[in-house]
Amino acid sequence: MKLLLASIIFTIFTSLTTAQNDTSTPLYKEPHAPIEDRIQDLLSRMTLEDKLSQLSEGDIAMWMNLTDNTFIPAGLKVLELHSGQFYVGHTMPPSWLAENIKIGQDYLLHNTTLGIPALVQTEGIHGVRIANATIFNSPIGHACSWNLGLVEEMAGVIAKEASALGVSQIFAPLGDLARELRFGRVEEMFGEDGFLAGEMGFSYVTGLQRGNVSATVKHFAAYGSPEQGLNTGPVHGGERELRTTYLPSYKRQIIDAGAYSVMSAYSSYDGVPMITNYHILTEILRDEWGYKYWVTSDSGGTDRALEAGNDVELGTRAFTYQGIPSLVRSGQLRQEVVDTAVSRLLRAKFTMGLFENPYLAVSADELNTVMHTPEHIALARKLDAESIVLLENRNQTLPLKKTANITVIGPMGDFMNYGDYVINGSQYRGVTPYKGIKAASKGVVTYTKGCERWSNDQSDFPEAIAAASAADIAVVVVGTWTRDNTELWNGGATGNGLNATTGEHVDVSSLNLVGAMPHLVSAIIATGKPTIVVFSSGKPITEPWISTRASALIQQFYPSEEGGNALADILFGDENPSGKLSVGFPDDIGTTPVFYDYLNSGRQIVDSGRVFENGSLLFGHSYVLNSPQPLYEFGYGKSYSTFQYSSVELSKTTGVKANDIITATVKITNTSNRDGKEVVQLYVKDVISSVEVPNMQLRGFEKVLVKAGETETVNINVKVQDLGLWDTRMRYVVEPGEFVVLVGSSSRDIRGNASFVVE
Repeated sequence: MKLLLASIIFTIFTSLTTAQNDTSTPLYKEPHAPIEDRIQDLLSRMTLEDKLSQLSEGDIAMWMNLTDNTFIPAGLKVLELHSGQFYVGHTMPPSWLAENIKIGQDYLLHNTTLGIPALVQTEGIHGVRIANATIFNSPIGHACSWNLGLVEEMAGVIAKEASALGVSQIFAPLGDLARELRFGRVEEMFGEDGFLAGEMGFSYVTGLQRGNVSATVKHFAAYGSPEQGLNTGPVHGGERELRTTYLPSYKRQIIDAGAYSVMSAYSSYDGVPMITNYHILTEILRDEWGYKYWVTSDSGGTDRALEAGNDVELGTRAFTYQGIPSLVRSGQLRQEVVDTAVSRLLRAKFTMGLFENPYLAVSADELNTVMHTPEHIALARKLDAESIVLLENRNQTLPLKKTANITVIGPMGDFMNYGDYVINGSQYRGVTPYKGIKAASKGVVTYTKGCERWSNDQSDFPEAIAAASAADIAVVVVGTWTRDNTELWNGGATGNGLNATTGEHVDVSSLNLVGAMPHLVSAIIATGKPTIVVFSSGKPITEPWISTRASALIQQFYPSEEGGNALADILFGDENPSGKLSVGFPDDIGTTPVFYDYLNSGRQIVDSGRVFENGSLLFGHSYVLNSPQPLYEFGYGKSYSTFQYSSVELSKTTGVKANDIITATVKITNTSNRDGKEVVQLYVKDVISSVEVPNMQLRGFEKVLVKAGETETVNINVKVQDLGLWDTRMRYVVEPGEFVVLVGSSSRDIRGNASFVVE
């Protein structure tokens, strides 16, 4: 009935639109014509208002009531003014979504003069932000898996579930780097290192766009290191730091992976707002890198951005771009600037085949065979398990026997602690730690909350202590938390008392556990029962005393919907831990930043101080009462297996040219009685350079399964061209001299090295 009503309304609107006199098929609708010719033909037919509409985003809420699915006919005329793309990431049944996407797309195709299809957008950093889509763990966790194949497979699932509902564009992945740990969005990034983030994002873009869903690489550029860690704050740095540290991850995701769109950042870099940064958006992205598709603002971020290279206005807050036609007609804005911006968006649409196939959704009967399938759920569990990092395992406490009597304690113990960008109500579905452990156990498993996430109240401690005393093992789950997007954005604004400790616009001045949580951990450890502490969080936690006092310590960054099962897989040994940290853990917030690739003149340690648990003090200088070294470094992670590395051999050591590829070879032997996966990490050090460069940089890695007692040969290629620097005249050069290849199990646990000389 609703579709019939919409059809009638379309017919009415059709009588009001301008029909084309030429009944022949225009060139832009010829699927086999060259794309550039199609773009020029379509541009020639567009009015300024048509072009403006392409550069502005609409919203599905324009023509549907999100609460009861009531159709709002007048909203389609509004869509006509903002038709380049429209957003659909709201809470609603999947059938409503697919139906209303088709209504909007139908209107644009059949009731506007040129019939240009829209891109249909939503979030998707760890699953499509749509009801009933599979929820994967957060990107900071993906990177801890160091498994590019699984990330690409996950992105393929996201594309499949998105397109099944008619969605053709996802706002992901992030090229940002998690180097400022106070920042609330650490959970959304692939870690502190540009090479790892680039490879993870490349895999994501490849998997997503193979399913003909556009990726949107964000937030271009250097967004993740704001002043004081505050959301949208200015980012400080120079040209060399921008090019050395921040841009490589974006270039890998945008250019090498061929992303169809890019999102600019809210922040400024070196004093210039990114959205108006002609140097970065045009001179680097377009002229140097050759990017040919479109850039959108972040929501509400536009301000005189078009001429700088920001093509499209995202969000319906202000519609700043509505003044474009009058600016062109008055001579204040050149027509060519507008045409260039529109052509970039059209190029993506033609390349994706949207004009030929604007309807991506499957039928309602098919949805259950595509969305949230057993295969997708199993993948979420596997990726989650490979992302879990074993930080400590004293006296081989883990793995646990399934017959052990276990008590699960803590406010995150029976709670779905998802990261942000999930749909409203997601916390009510999924496998919690308690449920996962209980399902896998053959013993008695109990649960006690112990305290609230946000409270100092310790009145429930006695119950938790009694539960621990009665059990064989205590598993205490504590950490940070965020909210789904509706709660995160609307909760605080409406004053309903909702809170969070991570997420967009939720930044912190401390990385310690909040409220009663650290005291709960201490009380349970004090019972004398073996205590396994699980950090369920979106960023590193600084409680080094837990590292020394807990029987075992596990880091599980915000989990998937299978998070509890994945945790149980690790605890009971059904999965051997293979995760490695994608971000370093500091001792204390005051010692940050602790990223491993500091410049080669940095972190010169004379001696370090320490505050002992009994209160005594050891005074040092770097720092007086602490150390600038991370507690757990980038790339760190334990296994139930042990691995031995052989000497590193290089395919070439002398006479190396800048365009050569060096192959490093190392043999890995599993010296334990358990099969296990090891992440072999290759770093390169430039021994002598004309400018300061990072003391070492990740330049390759391989995650390899090594069976018990066996040896595997690992080959990792290094492109010498990637080992260059930006010299004193800001030219990229590979300088002659010695480079040391360092191979190991983490950025600090180096097991072998070799060197080569570039001529």
